[in-house]
Amino acid sequence: MASIRKEIPLAASPEAVWDVVRDVGALATRFAPGFVVDVQMEPGARLVTFGNGMVVRETIVDLDETARRLVYSVASERLTHHNASFQVLAEGSGSRLVWLADVLPDTAAANLDAMMEEGAAAAKRALDELSA
Repeated sequence: MASIRKEIPLAASPEAVWDVVRDVGALATRFAPGFVVDVQMEPGARLVTFGNGMVVRETIVDLDETARRLVYSVASERLTHHNASFQVLAEGSGSRLVWLADVLPDTAAANLDAMMEEGAAAAKRALDELSA
């Protein structure tokens, strides 16, 4: 199983970053505008449209307020397994967002890694604005 990890250092406080991450319907407006262009909420899930036109259904697995951790999973005909999480950690005067994804088949990892890299850059731009 391929595991992908992105660590995003942020100037904003963990509380401010968590407020955005926990807002599961605001990917296109608060978390990663441009990378995500639309989100439609469903009971226990969100239908996410990315800037490249890809649409996926993400099941919200857990929202842990104490650990500041959001876990979600994608069901897809191209993936036999996908589980991912965001966790917001305090770091110095700012924070660090840790994004993990485990995926099968391993051959899907290169594409997912590229998408996560683009998503991490969009999230950093949006979340760093919280400290301005």
